Amino acid sequence: MLTKRELKYYSSLNKVKYRKIERKFIVEGVKLVDEAINSNFDCELIIASDSFAKTHSNKLNEYKHSTIVQTISDYDFKNIADTQTPQGILAIMEIPLQRYIDETSDNTVVALENISDPGNLGTIIRTCDWFGIKNIIVSSNSADIYNPKVIRSTMGSLFHVNIHISENICGTLKALKQNGKYILCADMNGENIYTLEKKKSSVLVFSNEANGPTERLLEIADSIISIPKFGEAESLNVATAAAVVISEFVK
Repeated sequence: MLTKRELKYYSSLNKVKYRKIERKFIVEGVKLVDEAINSNFDCELIIASDSFAKTHSNKLNEYKHSTIVQTISDYDFKNIADTQTPQGILAIMEIPLQRYIDETSDNTVVALENISDPGNLGTIIRTCDWFGIKNIIVSSNSADIYNPKVIRSTMGSLFHVNIHISENICGTLKALKQNGKYILCADMNGENIYTLEKKKSSVLVFSNEANGPTERLLEIADSIISIPKFGEAESLNVATAAAVVISEFVK
C-alpha cells in the first residue's frame, strides 16, 4: 500500500514543474499502459484502483512479471488520475535521456515550433507515427510532450517515435541544413504543396497555432509551403494541416 506521502508525490507528476524535476511522468489507461510497458521506456511502478484489481486480476498479474504493481483505493486513485472518469490503471514512467536527430539521415523529419495546444501536439506526433516519420523536433516552448493530454492524444505513438526537445530550434534546423537537409516551413502564403518538387531529405516545419512561424524561422527556411484553399474556411487547424502536408510528402 502506498503511503500518503507517496500518493502526494505521484499526484504531483501531473504538473510540468515536478515532471521536470523528478524526470517522471504518468501514463493512464489500459491501452497506454500496455504501450508504455512494451516500449523501451523504463517503468517505475504501476498503480491500480481496487475496482480495477477486482475485475482485471489477470492483467495485473501480467504486469507483475515486468514491474512493481500497487493497488490503492478508488478515492486515492482519482486523486492521482488526470482524467474525469479514470479506467483505474496508470503507470509511473521515467523520462528518458535527451534523444537526438541523426543529421546525416536522408529520412524526412518533422519540426514543431511553439505548438502550444497539447491536443494538437499529440495529434501531430500520432500522425507522424502513422506515416512512418520517426524523428520529430519539438521546440522547448511548445507544450510539454509528457503532459497527460499530449500523451492521450498520441494514443501510444509517443513510444514509437524519436522526439528531440530543442532549446534553440532555429539553431537545430541550421545544423540540419548544413548537413544537406532542405527546410520547408508551412505557412498561409507559400508554394503549393501539390505542385512543389519534393526533396527526399526534407524537414517539414509547423508553427504556433495563432502566430504562425517566427521571422527567424522564415529566414532559415529554404522554401515556404502552403496547402491551397478551395473553400471559404479562414484557416486549417495546425494538426490537420500537418496531416495533409505529411501525407503529400510520404507518397
